[in-house]
Amino acid sequence: MRKGLAVEVGAQPINWCNDDFRDLGASISLEQCLSEMREAGYVGTELGHRFPQGGAAVRALLERYGLRLASGWHSTFLASRPYADEQVSFDAHLARLRTAGSCVAIVAECTHAIHSDGSRPLRFASGVELLDEDAWKRVYEGLDRLAERAAALEMKVAYHPHMGTVIQDQRDVDRLMARTKVLSLLLDTGHLAFAGADPLEVLRAHGPRVAHVHLKNIRPAVVEEVRAKRLSFEAAVRAGAFTVPGDGGIDYRPIFEHLATLGYSGWWIVEAEQDPAKANPLEYAIRGRRYIRETAGV
Repeated sequence: MRKGLAVEVGAQPINWCNDDFRDLGASISLEQCLSEMREAGYVGTELGHRFPQGGAAVRALLERYGLRLASGWHSTFLASRPYADEQVSFDAHLARLRTAGSCVAIVAECTHAIHSDGSRPLRFASGVELLDEDAWKRVYEGLDRLAERAAALEMKVAYHPHMGTVIQDQRDVDRLMARTKVLSLLLDTGHLAFAGADPLEVLRAHGPRVAHVHLKNIRPAVVEEVRAKRLSFEAAVRAGAFTVPGDGGIDYRPIFEHLATLGYSGWWIVEAEQDPAKANPLEYAIRGRRYIRETAGV
């Protein structure tokens, strides 16, 4: 293991069965997904739409495959719904994660989100205000309040910048980090690069607050086509915009080096939303795991 890293490497089930576009991988069972994760050398995963709802059932299922739960996505709507309702929803998610054995909750603000709508082109222009100042205040303050609730249970809340949402590029992340104190950050290399940000620069700026990492790569030529043709996130996924480390445009070596310098401790999750009919999930899972082992020594 590279000095300075205390890392466990997992894989996202979306590599096999897509959560947003459920025809992708519809014929792949959860059992196949989990067994192939283990075969490829991963020790953990995140929640997907096929998992049991109960945390104890999730834990028992993963134990059968020698896997542990790293985290799971939760959509917030702090800009558009009462905080009290959001807290109830978040607390239920947190309880499920804790019972399943996870100590990190992933969140993303999904008011005005378009990533699951194939008719909506992605936004790339930085500086476009999608929320007014009052709404942003509710988002920032609400996220910190949720993070405080998690901290009381010795859990962290890692914010996920995501294409097609109100927080996706470096400017968005910088403002989020400046206006929150307790909230942690999920470093998703693929979504940041897709948005035009440099994942390494985001890591350098906010490294101490990174609590979770998604190792997602991009195919630059596809991303450029998406930009030029003003395509949707769905079109980007189906065209092959994303892939695994070791296959794509992101140089992970300096990212791994900087995480080691920070003494990062936690999960690295390989995530690549691809069409399984075009990109065999097991083959790409093996490829990503081999690259991380050879490049980062973990």
